[in-house]
Amino acid sequence: MARRDPNFIDVHVGNRIRMRRQIIGMSQEKLGELLGITFQQVQKYEKGSNRISASRLYYAAKTLGVPVQFFYDDLPGMDEAAGFGESRDSDTVMAALMNADGVTLAKAFRDADSSGKRKLIATLARLIADSKG
Repeated sequence: MARRDPNFIDVHVGNRIRMRRQIIGMSQEKLGELLGITFQQVQKYEKGSNRISASRLYYAAKTLGVPVQFFYDDLPGMDEAAGFGESRDSDTVMAALMNADGVTLAKAFRDADSSGKRKLIATLARLIADSKG
């Protein structure tokens, strides 16, 4: 029997679940416990290899403190007229944040206790990104 690749929407939703879980510092085990599933099932959702049901996605949103729409925001390939995503630029930004380094940067920015520190983080990131080498 041939193996099917995950649907790109399931992968996107799974990435958003992982990103949000990591941003709030929750383990796969804890999320699974709160949703009444195993951490292995959480892993499958996050990879997109298993499709998450509407009811479980609703409870995941409540548990992670986001609206259900959060999981569909910035869905690649969807235009604004369809009500999904904002722009190609936001797709690129979200893609950059949807990995361990992006989550670390987002957490550092969130945890900065003043606007001066947040501005310094943004300036430093811009200087490094613009540097040659």
